[in-house]
Amino acid sequence: MKSRVALGIEYRGTDFCGFQYQQNGRSIQTELETALSRIANEEIQIKFAGRTDSGVHATNQVISFDCSNSRSSLAWLDGTNTYLPQDIAVHTVQKVDTSFDPRRSCAWRRYMYIFGESKWIPAIGRELATWIPYPLDAGRLNSEVQVLVGEHDFTSFRSAHCQSKSPFRLVHSVAVIRYRDFVVMDIVANAFLQKMVRNIAGTLLAISNRKVKDLESVLHARDRKFAGATAPPDGLYLAQIFYENFENLSQLRLPLIIGQGLPNESNGVKPYTT
Repeated sequence: MKSRVALGIEYRGTDFCGFQYQQNGRSIQTELETALSRIANEEIQIKFAGRTDSGVHATNQVISFDCSNSRSSLAWLDGTNTYLPQDIAVHTVQKVDTSFDPRRSCAWRRYMYIFGESKWIPAIGRELATWIPYPLDAGRLNSEVQVLVGEHDFTSFRSAHCQSKSPFRLVHSVAVIRYRDFVVMDIVANAFLQKMVRNIAGTLLAISNRKVKDLESVLHARDRKFAGATAPPDGLYLAQIFYENFENLSQLRLPLIIGQGLPNESNGVKPYTT
């Protein structure tokens, strides 16, 4: 009889074509399935909570798979990490029942978009944030994004290639905070449209540069042409997937570039609870 295992993983998306398997590119899914198959001694196929695009990072993506051969949690953790490349790591192992689905079982998802302020693009960490040569007004941008809270038609912020049947999404919480030389957009929603977070982030930059008046008018326009350019993938992190009965899998893991561990007063990020 097969058992089901869930893993919390992190990755630096810079050198991948995206999370999901693609025929002509390096994918995170392929690397994970290859490593897990070696530990399981059988072919493993995974399911995952969210499909991140090329260049997008994750600190707590969640996957699951079924396996006929029993392995300890330590074996899954250490063994899989042994066979993974340096830009992917497993940090959490959880035995789950066969009803668990990483995408369908989650209550909400959390993304963070990080802007770094620097007169030059740094050599170390250049791919871990979106770098801009001028200061952002985090207080003003935080006021702007509050219009996104609630259920709205996010057509203005969806990709032209988005395949979702509905443009409506429920945003539970959103904030723009400053932490040292970083400005972070922290957004929680039931689900996200393709490139939705990056398009919101790009519109915040356009507002800062006075190319767009305000976020409310863009949201209500329901037309992509009124929003700003899509922000680069470098600053985007999938940071939390929340499940009602799996606390270990549901932890918020902050990108190391702004902090480490659970939310605290020093980094300004607040825990979200339903």
